[in-house]
Amino acid sequence: MPRARTAAAALAVLTGLAGCSGGDAGPVTETGDPANCPGEVLDVVVSVAQWGSLVDQLGGDCTTVTTVLGSAAGDPHDHEVGTGDVAAFSAADLVVYNGAGYDEWAADAADGVSPRPVVLAVAEIAGARSGDDPHLWYEPELVPRFADAVTQALTGLSPDAAPYLQQQRQLFTTDLQPYVEALARLRDVSAGRSYAATEPVFDRTARAVGLSDATPAGYRDAVGNEGEPAPGDLAAFEAALAEGRVDVLLYNTQTAGSLPEQVRAAAEEAGVPVVEVTESAPDDDGSFVEWQVEQLGRLSDALAETA
Repeated sequence: MPRARTAAAALAVLTGLAGCSGGDAGPVTETGDPANCPGEVLDVVVSVAQWGSLVDQLGGDCTTVTTVLGSAAGDPHDHEVGTGDVAAFSAADLVVYNGAGYDEWAADAADGVSPRPVVLAVAEIAGARSGDDPHLWYEPELVPRFADAVTQALTGLSPDAAPYLQQQRQLFTTDLQPYVEALARLRDVSAGRSYAATEPVFDRTARAVGLSDATPAGYRDAVGNEGEPAPGDLAAFEAALAEGRVDVLLYNTQTAGSLPEQVRAAAEEAGVPVVEVTESAPDDDGSFVEWQVEQLGRLSDALAETA
């Protein structure tokens, strides 16, 4: 059953959290409908939009889902929990966060309320730890496992809603089919092909479809740790592009700066196709499936055209 939570206790803990302002537009809430839910409508807080859209789809009218970083403008690494966030966590029956060092402020927030809500860490489902690639939503086989875990957690909190939640889970499988088919098409054109990336946000999907990573290790490690690649790393990247060792460049459009732009320019000069990807769905880009299918399609087309 949903439970009331103590905001004051959470605020005392969270005001000590460190971090820079991410400049995000604030939480986004999708409200459930008690008239269409056979059980309790649960309050769910999700840290980032990559998972928030999926939770909202799985919970339907039986959940009110608040996504703390509901906009692509927010940076989960730098987010500072505010009083509005505290109120959301204090009312939550379920908290879902990514983990693996990506949004640990959400775990701290959940720990700061009493009684503590049920907490679902996606990293635990994936077997990922801090220091691993945290872009877990790009792991194709994890998506249905995540859906199962969310449905199980919601059912445990609102048993009377179980038939409705199971129906939502089945609908999710149907809705996911275009994503599954897009991955299959990409696998067909990825055999023996390579990619390089301005940032390692898409790596889990790239590995899953059989692409080999031609990004120079020094460059990849530096940007993966939010550092600055050495001049030699950048030169190695440009050489790999110029010498035809890269079939496609994955370019994260949500990262500004001269360095990724320089890499992109080198790819274009070498005739290497550039495929744009994003860490989170653009605010106007629809559902998780629509976002992913569009990216997968662009990558499949680029590889097919250069086969």
